[in-house]
Amino acid sequence: MKNDRRGILIILSSPSGAGKSSLARELMKWDENIIFSVSSTTRDARPGEENGREYNFTTIDEFKILVDSDKMLEHAEVFGNMYGSPIQPVKKALRNGSDVLFDIDWQGGQQISNSSLQDDVISFFILPPSINELESRLLNRAQDSAQVVSDRMKKSKSEISHWGEYDYVLINKDLKVTGECIKNILVAERMRRTRQPKLVDHVRNLQNEYTEIEGKI
Repeated sequence: MKNDRRGILIILSSPSGAGKSSLARELMKWDENIIFSVSSTTRDARPGEENGREYNFTTIDEFKILVDSDKMLEHAEVFGNMYGSPIQPVKKALRNGSDVLFDIDWQGGQQISNSSLQDDVISFFILPPSINELESRLLNRAQDSAQVVSDRMKKSKSEISHWGEYDYVLINKDLKVTGECIKNILVAERMRRTRQPKLVDHVRNLQNEYTEIEGKI
């Protein structure tokens, strides 16, 4: 275990356009021990995306096989496409002391938070400063058609209603400030007693030192 602790699962969720993908990239630049969970998806690759980097692009039949064989930690249908996180790479990373970052919607976050790995989860929900600002961000990034932007705006109301299911909720008025808040929280969460398995041995050694000192008195 390279960090003398078990890794954690970092969940970032938000409506489209609120900033979770930008925050995810910032976190991975900040700490190389944070690795991105590469999801599997049935959607087509967008320009510039590579198989195995942004997503594992797969067919519907291949995706269903993974789900049916319990090899997905979470999965959900979003805008007509299936997305999911293979479980084995996540378990391996946790054992090695790496933190695994998930850029997923509330459905995936809910499944992971209720899974066998729930004790390893720290979840963040990112809110936009306003709905007008959310729409403006979607339009300005020019990734989607007007119809897709309209669909994402309609879906955002339902997505935001799940904010109360998360450990931390941040209003993303400024990307840099929000990123710093998340980093500070992660530093503190990593220091929790339950995430430092070697503390037990250290305290035992301290107690042995007391015994040795008392024996000399």
